[in-house]
Amino acid sequence: MTLPVFFGCAFIAFGPALGLFLFTVVRDPLRVIILVAGAFFWLMSLLLSSLVWFIGIKASSPEDKAVRGGLLIAGVIFSVLLQELFRFLYYKLLRKANEGLVALSDNGISPISIQEMAYVAGLGFGIMSGAFSMINILVEAMGPGTVGIYGDSNLYFLTSAFMTMVMTLLHTFWGVAFFHGCEHRRWWELLVVIIMHLIISGLTFLNPLYVATLVPAYLIMVGTGAWTYLISGGSSKNLQRFFLCLRGDDSPMGGT
Repeated sequence: MTLPVFFGCAFIAFGPALGLFLFTVVRDPLRVIILVAGAFFWLMSLLLSSLVWFIGIKASSPEDKAVRGGLLIAGVIFSVLLQELFRFLYYKLLRKANEGLVALSDNGISPISIQEMAYVAGLGFGIMSGAFSMINILVEAMGPGTVGIYGDSNLYFLTSAFMTMVMTLLHTFWGVAFFHGCEHRRWWELLVVIIMHLIISGLTFLNPLYVATLVPAYLIMVGTGAWTYLISGGSSKNLQRFFLCLRGDDSPMGGT
């Protein structure tokens, strides 16, 4: 059963992100570069967070459980804030790069918009975040052993995969909303992104009450997806066209 668990959890966790990468990113070299650079920025935030966590652990006593618990909560908050700081720094970098692309283009138009950059950068953050969240769990899923044999929940691997999928998609949505807030000086949008990130990360403290973790996380994901769809210029009419497979002239995709 270990091999089916491994592939099942891997496809759940990374299937949507892989689909987005294959259908919207991989054919454009510029988008691939932005995605890889976004993943690198997330790694830098993780490196600094790990350094602070290491210092805090070494400075505290292993016997003091209360201090260790406080350090864990403080570490999560610090990590979230640091990730959003690096998202802001990456926005600044891409803004400068976009100005350079405009200057180098023949028609004075950038080959990629800020919205596209936001989407690809967010996807890069999400993929790398998901990889570090899930890679060790997938290794353990390969066995040997039986999930829950000592009385623990046998849903651990499955819920971890679903939570990783949520975080990957949320980082993509957050990237779009964060860049939109920076572009239009709507600082409250940045604050909303940070608060949602803190809430999602805080929900993990409720484990192993997996229902209490996953249900709110998925509700936030759906709400965030709808929000980013609207601020990106989406409308109910466009959504209707998508589900009915209509082109811009309202003709069926398969029509003449």
